[in-house]
Amino acid sequence: MRKLSKSLLSAILLAVFVIPVTALAVDSAAVVDAKVDDAIVNFGKEVDGSEVFLGQAAGYLVFPRVIKLGIGIGGETGDGALRVNGKTAGYYRTSAGSFGLQLGAQAKSIVIAFMTKESLDKFVNSSGWKVGVDGSVALIDLGAGKSIDSANIKDPVVGFIFGSKGLMYNLTLEGTKITKVERK
Repeated sequence: MRKLSKSLLSAILLAVFVIPVTALAVDSAAVVDAKVDDAIVNFGKEVDGSEVFLGQAAGYLVFPRVIKLGIGIGGETGDGALRVNGKTAGYYRTSAGSFGLQLGAQAKSIVIAFMTKESLDKFVNSSGWKVGVDGSVALIDLGAGKSIDSANIKDPVVGFIFGSKGLMYNLTLEGTKITKVERK
């Protein structure tokens, strides 16, 4: 039984951490940019006022597809791009791990908007940015058809999770690590 447990744990860790990262790592810069463009369009369809809001941001990160898998031990990962003045300023990977009562899989999209130049500069100049440690992100919970009231959003960094699909429900960014990656 002990051998089976170790084998099962190894398979889970492989599925949670290695396979998603490997699958995502093959996307070129052009593919990531196209996926980010699509995610921005979808964000606009789900949330009224998103264009104006993103236009007011100093920059914003878009992760078009973040995959989370978990069976007791969980992990999530996804690749995206930082947009400044509507253009890609760098490519990033988000990753997080979790432990506890969990079972299932989920795909979601994430937009993190840096509302001030200072918050954007702090992010860009970091070697690895961890939500809740290097910066606090105000998570805005907006369902489809709702609108952003930018007059009420005063936080320097604001996050949106949208397009969630799957059997695992999790609306948090705490503990998420974001690192810069190279793309060609």
